Amino acid sequence: MSQPIRTRPAGCARPLHQEYDTALLDLDGVVYAGGEAIPHAVSSLLAARDEGMRLAYVTNNASRTPGAVADHLSRLGLPALPEEVVTSAQAVARLVAERVPAGARVLAVGGEGLRVALRERGLEPVESADDDPAAVVQGYGGPGLTWGMLTEAAYAVGRGVPWFASNTDLTIPGERGVGPGNGAAVEVVRLATGATPQVAGKPLPPMHRETIARTGARRPLVVGDRLDTDIEGAHVGGVASLLVLTGVTDAARLLAARPEHRPGYVAADLRGLLRPHPEVTGDATAGFACGGWHAAAAAGGELRLTGDGEPLDGLRALCAAAWTAAGDGALPERCAARALARLGW
Repeated sequence: MSQPIRTRPAGCARPLHQEYDTALLDLDGVVYAGGEAIPHAVSSLLAARDEGMRLAYVTNNASRTPGAVADHLSRLGLPALPEEVVTSAQAVARLVAERVPAGARVLAVGGEGLRVALRERGLEPVESADDDPAAVVQGYGGPGLTWGMLTEAAYAVGRGVPWFASNTDLTIPGERGVGPGNGAAVEVVRLATGATPQVAGKPLPPMHRETIARTGARRPLVVGDRLDTDIEGAHVGGVASLLVLTGVTDAARLLAARPEHRPGYVAADLRGLLRPHPEVTGDATAGFACGGWHAAAAAGGELRLTGDGEPLDGLRALCAAAWTAAGDGALPERCAARALARLGW
């Protein structure tokens, strides 16, 4: 559905966990990084849940089963059930099942989460292009993904077998840094075959459809750290979004966001679920104010920031100035360098 161009972050007089019934939470970079919980994540989510907000964990990572993800969350102190986890493996398995005969063989290139999701849809995972697969599916496989598995996928796709991917995230954050994601492996097969896969994961509609079907959310809030998956997925689905700055998106990238990548709300971390969000006031002529800050875009697009107060309010005001000046485009990140230095970013 077509969405209006967002020119400023939204305000909300009530804490977000009271305004929305279900948080659709990304995992990597939002709840945890690598295997460890991000500061304030567990306590914030427990508080939101205790006050009535439903939590659903929505991840493009297709390598693990929902049960394994739920166990991981529970070990971090955040009790979760497998049915509260939605993965891109489940979304792509549904997509494949709608396009191949029941019981068909599917060449699965990825982790156990992908194979389990395919079996749940009555499909038979196989490992070789010579097993006569009706489809090829790629999902994040982590360190266990071998060159041989990618080669089998390329052989099958090269023969014209329909090709699907759980997602095309090029990177994935971990405790030691940022590593190659499923999108990097998909690119290997694409370069070998010249083909293009059908993709299920965020930000595309199949993942949104899978999430709403499994959670039954009526007033959902997408919570993520990536502009090109989490926030764009919320934009595509026409639902509200909260960006947290604990993952791959920093303040400069946020200010340079294209319209489909602009979140409704911005927070430093998941404590933002528990708080009201102040409105940004003003316009392009007078500039924009939030808290004790005032932001405006000068000639040439450079952002100017004056005042003081909570740094996040300054960032909200800068978002309004940058997004209004950019319209349906995006300002270069360099335009925000001096303004962000005032905020310590």
